[in-house]
Amino acid sequence: MKPDERYMRMALSLAKRAEGMTSPNPLVGAVIVRGGKVVGSGYHKRAGLPHAEINAIEDAGRKANGAVLYVTLEPCDHFGRTPPCTDAIINSGIKTVVIATPDPNPLTGGRGIKMLKRHGIKTVVGILKDEARSMNKAFEKRVTKNMPYVTVKSAESIDGKIATRTGDSKWITSEDSRRYVHRLRALSDAVMVGVNTIIKDDPLLTSRIQGSRQPVRIIVDSHLRTPLNAKIFSNIKRAPLIIVTIGKSSKIGRYVELGAEVIIVKAKGGMVDLRALLKELAKREITSILVEGGGNLNAKLLEESLADKVLFFISPKIIGGRDAITSVEGRGAKNVKDAVKLKNIKLKKFRDDILIEAEVA
Repeated sequence: MKPDERYMRMALSLAKRAEGMTSPNPLVGAVIVRGGKVVGSGYHKRAGLPHAEINAIEDAGRKANGAVLYVTLEPCDHFGRTPPCTDAIINSGIKTVVIATPDPNPLTGGRGIKMLKRHGIKTVVGILKDEARSMNKAFEKRVTKNMPYVTVKSAESIDGKIATRTGDSKWITSEDSRRYVHRLRALSDAVMVGVNTIIKDDPLLTSRIQGSRQPVRIIVDSHLRTPLNAKIFSNIKRAPLIIVTIGKSSKIGRYVELGAEVIIVKAKGGMVDLRALLKELAKREITSILVEGGGNLNAKLLEESLADKVLFFISPKIIGGRDAITSVEGRGAKNVKDAVKLKNIKLKKFRDDILIEAEVA
């Protein structure tokens, strides 16, 4: 392995330590090398805290002078929650900066590289670019398309059912699979469901991993049918709750009294316009959403090309029945050639369950 790649892999590994903690900021890691030895390292831990480059420079101290900085994302050259990283790099005496990928944000990308070059600092861009971009897919989508990255998750039997004909769904998949879902929740900015899931399952939608960050919980409820005694209202101080509807109602005040925020968005076919909702959530710096809804919400997101990724947990059970609910309802494709296509498919096993993870093509 070439030295540049080796040090950049170290920086990528550092960045991933803060997975699920930095949003709305990206994951970033940095390593400082002088004379073939690592003299400083750091990563961005949380929005509002110092960036990776700053932590690495502080770790290196005077040894940063004349050194090479490896960083997974282009250093910022603007004031945000923290001062520009380019100033610190310039003042440290670092002579070369190796960058995995430019900042995808069209408002800021390229400025950092230009500033470094203007001060005589050599810059190399593109080392392990694909790995660095993959790590921040959600961030890139929000800053380039003003939309969050949407992952549709389903737990189903081998014949595609998420509940029996009577609506029973506990538990289709194993405890190991459910534990993994709690980790997914902790890594997501928000968890979204339709109101039918609240009515039928009465879930909390929190992550039960001790010490983990709690996602914002979102209920898509076009006609405000969420029961006022639902469990989801019991822990709003710990995990915020947003209810999304399409019009004003006297019931909104009751939800607000319970601690929920109610968002009114435009309607589409008498229901919440999901594209409009996602754009509103992106404005609120919600970068990634894990959808744990039923077949109807899943279908709408897939039909309207709003889903980026799918996670299907498949249990070795056959539920059967034409009236049993499937993981993707809606009208469905008219012809097989019109079916939603997937790419970059990965398989993972949890006890007897199989997880199919794939991106929407």
